[in-house]
Amino acid sequence: MSKYSILGALTLACISIPALAQNSAQPTAAAASPSDMGMRMADTATVKLKYVTVKPADVMSSKLLGTTVYNNKNENVGEVEDLVIENGKTITGVVVSVGGFLGMGERYVVLDPSTLAISNKDGKWAVHADTDKDTLKNAPKFEYSKKKI
Repeated sequence: MSKYSILGALTLACISIPALAQNSAQPTAAAASPSDMGMRMADTATVKLKYVTVKPADVMSSKLLGTTVYNNKNENVGEVEDLVIENGKTITGVVVSVGGFLGMGERYVVLDPSTLAISNKDGKWAVHADTDKDTLKNAPKFEYSKKKI
């Protein structure tokens, strides 16, 4: 994989997650198959278990979490903290911690995954963004919900 693999690897790795559970309290479209639904919030699973094959181009979230984010000048501009998964199957955001020093003053922003590239050079993962520290400093702040779900 080249150092600046454009969007493809992240998109391929994150496009779908297998359906593991369906909330029986929610109506489902008759035409929707279980693989179209994604994971659901529920106390029990109602969809028959299926297995998937991980492809060589797939990237595990565990490899991305904690990964350094670099800009095009190869400056460290943040770190991947979390992934936003919409409807239990599509990654719609990458939560990145920016700013601060030794954990003080850092804040979170959510970046569109289609604007990022990932690389794996000699076993070292990295995320690349066409940005600078000032742009991220002025980006809309993201705050984790304090509510228990």
